[in-house]
Amino acid sequence: MGINSCLCLFDVLEKYFAAETIILAFQNYILMLGTSVMIPTMLVPAMGGSDGDKARVIQTLLFVAGINTLLQALFGTRLPAVVGGSFSYIIPIAYIINDSSLQRIPDSHDRFIQTMRAIQGALIVSSSIQIILGYSQLWGLFSRFFSPLGMAPVVGLVGLGLFQHGFPAVVRKLRGDRSSNATAGDWIVPSKFKHNAALYYNWPLIYLITELLCALQYLKHVRPLRDVPVFERFPIIICISIVWIYAVILTAAGAYRHTPTRTKISCRTDRANLISTAPWFKFPYPLQWGPPTFAAGHCFAMMSAVFVSMVESTAAYKAASRLAIATPPPAYVLSRGIGWQGIGVLLDGLFGTCSGSTVSVENVGLLGLTRVGSRRVVQISAGFMIFFSILGKFGAVFASIPLPIFAAVYCVLFGLVASVGLSFLQFTNMNSMRNLFITGLSLFLGISIPQFFVEYFPHHGLIRTNAGWFNAFVTTIFLSSPTVGLMVAVFLDNTLEVERSKKDRGMPWWVKFRSFRGDNRNEEFYTLPFNLNRFFPPT
Repeated sequence: MGINSCLCLFDVLEKYFAAETIILAFQNYILMLGTSVMIPTMLVPAMGGSDGDKARVIQTLLFVAGINTLLQALFGTRLPAVVGGSFSYIIPIAYIINDSSLQRIPDSHDRFIQTMRAIQGALIVSSSIQIILGYSQLWGLFSRFFSPLGMAPVVGLVGLGLFQHGFPAVVRKLRGDRSSNATAGDWIVPSKFKHNAALYYNWPLIYLITELLCALQYLKHVRPLRDVPVFERFPIIICISIVWIYAVILTAAGAYRHTPTRTKISCRTDRANLISTAPWFKFPYPLQWGPPTFAAGHCFAMMSAVFVSMVESTAAYKAASRLAIATPPPAYVLSRGIGWQGIGVLLDGLFGTCSGSTVSVENVGLLGLTRVGSRRVVQISAGFMIFFSILGKFGAVFASIPLPIFAAVYCVLFGLVASVGLSFLQFTNMNSMRNLFITGLSLFLGISIPQFFVEYFPHHGLIRTNAGWFNAFVTTIFLSSPTVGLMVAVFLDNTLEVERSKKDRGMPWWVKFRSFRGDNRNEEFYTLPFNLNRFFPPT
């Protein structure tokens, strides 16, 4: 039932040596750094924070991500999924940053602190959405409307919907564009770039990392070490190491000497100021920025991001289970995972990470690329997140990897997750015109509608009512490709010729995975550790 030739969720635990497991975990940690650095890099300067504040936020984000990943792997869905920062929260946080009461604060550092406290308050309140929907089993009940036909475009859009953070992000970083001002037109490389030195020297960088990842697929059966398929297990570490060295050479050779400041910050290995500003030792703790502040508008705006991250995480769980050759998570397990994710968002608010939490899509893609579905690997990678977030200088060395390198890696990993979503269609009848209509419309609108909203960014957004929180709420919902795809696919799938199309929708295969006891393998994959199922029996 899983992706052909993948390793079993549990078999890998006995097959790997300790050293291999640690390197695999470190690879997950390295990949996690991309989002963990990008989000504070975008938001902290706009909040009035300094480079030191940015380094501290990155440390906090990684620390809480490690805790949330451990909680999810132990008590949540128990899938080998990494939990980290989410781009879905950027619009509500941008609304809070631009609040007139905060913008009037003259001192930049005071404005940063007050803005962080406002974001914390909004995250704490909005986390109740996931906690209530998860632990009350309401999200599990709603998931009974899902089918292979309905979930295929949603999971596919989890990967395809992040295309802006792939190759377009590479070009924007090299050009020095602000991501908040980038439009669809900015993602096309005009002719004037022919004389841009940074872009000229970095085209080999972009090409090299994508080609290396593809080339390693041809070399995955080559084993320099007899017992370890090095090229198959460690493609990200190999590629990032090679291209990182190339970036160091470009920096030393002065390739970025006459480029825009933002290009230098993104591409030079010595200009992000993370290493110089990060403390040697700093232990993040709750309420480290001061007591949170609460405003109704901020909380309502943030609730939209919480809902979007819930949809995206649900799709990511489906993809992770398929890649790990586990059964699709039953409704009870899915609700349990969403409930713990809500706890994670609450921790984000208490610690002040400047973002909420969701399942890392790139790490799900890595699961498929390496064919490693090990829970232990994910738990050790969470240990790396916590360890390097406390020892700031050491973590900052790895966090200084130029962001275009991560964006180039995303091109491969997001595409892999998208293809996993489309693989659900094998359980449906794609000779049915009904199924073709639902799949095609869901995919097209899931890409087209968010792009329509993106094009209005430079013009203060498409929704322009007097209620700023409402503008942020609607914009966040319709900027999410998986959320738009879910609304279209699930609605059509459950209203259009439902009774006559049960077999065509793939329900005979899907229905046995709805309940915890519907398949004997569910107990093997999703039973809680330490015999906790005695106290929290599946419902």
